[in-house]
Order: sequence, then structure tokens, then C-alpha cells
Amino acid sequence: MPQPSAPSPCDSAARVLGIEGRALITLGQALPPDFEGAVRLILNGKGRVVLSGMGKSGHIARKIAATLASTGTPAFFIHPAEASHGDLGMITPDDIAIVISNSGETAELGDLLAYCLRFSVPVIGISKRNDSTLMRAASLRLTLPDLEEACALGMAPTTSTTLTLGLGDALAVAVMEQRQFRPEQFRSFHPGGQLGARLARVRQLMHGEGSIPLVHLDTPMPEAILIMTRFGFGVTGVLDSAGILVGVISDGDLRRHMDGLMTRSAGQVATRSPITVAPDQAAAEAVALMNDRKIHALFVIDESRKPLGILRLHDCLRAGVV
Repeated sequence: MPQPSAPSPCDSAARVLGIEGRALITLGQALPPDFEGAVRLILNGKGRVVLSGMGKSGHIARKIAATLASTGTPAFFIHPAEASHGDLGMITPDDIAIVISNSGETAELGDLLAYCLRFSVPVIGISKRNDSTLMRAASLRLTLPDLEEACALGMAPTTSTTLTLGLGDALAVAVMEQRQFRPEQFRSFHPGGQLGARLARVRQLMHGEGSIPLVHLDTPMPEAILIMTRFGFGVTGVLDSAGILVGVISDGDLRRHMDGLMTRSAGQVATRSPITVAPDQAAAEAVALMNDRKIHALFVIDESRKPLGILRLHDCLRAGVV
């Protein structure tokens, strides 16, 4: 008897994603009753969040630990087998354990659970079986809906791991939002790469005090040109008698005033009311402004318009700000 033909790869993918997507919607519409309690427990914790799981659950636990750590909650993963051979000493009574097991009967978790019970370490259990060994030992139970796996055989962890990962993300984000975690805090945990660059502030990339080319309104242009040359930014700021930035002289201004340039003062050559940025403004916004106005540098000023620094397009691009 001929075997039925296999579905196309796209049909398989659509089936898997449909099953897992519907499972996530089901979970979102009926979160475990202890979910809010788990968020409060983590928020009030004095130590770290320790995650553990075996096999595929362990891989998911690692990812949840990384997400928590990157959003302001100190967290790490501990392998249950390694825990039984000395790593239990990494867990302190101030910590909170999140233990993951689809069946709730993973033998390798036994020593870790016993240790947590012995030293009164609160355990948040994640499993689809509410009456399992894990969930009976847990202080709080995040019970997953018992839904079909997306694998055609119904055996490979697919839907169950997706649900666990989604629940872990929901837990991490809920804690983050309760902490009112800010973008600048997020950047401190992501200093490298595109993400860190996108969240950078002007003050982090600007050239500050001692590196700002500045002259006064009555400064003779020969002296102003020397200042521009010495600092190498291609511009100089122009200050009034109160130290307020009232103008900027660029290479373009020099060309436009070439006739009699060396007999003029900085105030006569400067472009007045220059475009500026604040130190706490996003560097990405400053880059967009420079690109839009076709300029390569911006002066950074305080609330009284006194210069604090200078930001160059080149430095922003080198840092990865786009």
C-alpha cells in the first residue's frame, strides 16, 4: 500500500505556526492565577532569580534568565545536574528559583528542589501538570495549558516550549514595567552593537569641556580661523558677553565671506541662531537632524544656551548610531 505523500514544507510550517500561535492566544486569555504573585515575588526579592530546567526546558530557562538580566532583574541559569555536584552553593536564601519541567517529574531537578525547600528558597514552578512533584514543591505555580505539540508525532517539545518561552517573556516584561525600567537603563545592559548605539544619548558621544571651539562676537577672524584649525571640527561657536551661544562659523561661512574676511569679526561672519541639541537628547535624533540640515556638527547647550559640548556626525556613525 503506497505511503501518503508528505505535506509541502510551507504547509508544515503553516500548521506548526498556527498551532503554536493559537496556544499562545489561549495562554494570554487565561494566565495562571499565580502569575501576578510571581511578579510581586520577583519585585520584592532581595537576591537573584535562579532558573533551572533539563533538556529543552533548560534551553528555555537560559533564555528567560538572559531576558530578566537584561531588563533589570539579576538572574542566571543553573544546570540541574551541575547543581547536584556543587553548584547548589550558588543559590542563597535571598534568591528566588524558577524551575521548569513540562511534565513536572524531571528526576534531575530533585536535588535542587530539596535544597530550595531546606533553605526556604521560594520556588516558582512552570509545568503543564499542576499535581506534579515540581508543582507540589513550588511556592507559586505557573501552570501551562495542556495543548497538543505542533510536531506531527505529537512528541517533540514544540508547543510546550513556545508556551514556556512566551510565559517567561511575559513575566520579564511585567516585572520590567512594574520597575518602570527606562531606556537609558536598558542601554547600560546593552552597551554594544546596534541596540546600544540606538539608545545612546548625546552627552555620551559629545566632545565636552576643554574640547569645544569657541570665540566671542568681537574676536577677529584671523584668530577665529586659528581656533577652528586647532580643534579640527570645521566649526567654531560664537559667544556673546554672557557666554551664551549666539552663532556658529563653519567652513561654508568662510567661503561666503571670503571678500574682506580677514578684516571682519566673528560676529560679522557667524550664522546666527544656530541649530543645537540638548545633552539628554537621543543621539539618533541628532544624527537625523544633521542629515536633514546637511551639517556635520552640532553644539550641545544647556537650558540657558551655554555650550556644554560639540557632537560630530562622524563620531555618531563610528559608534553605530544610524
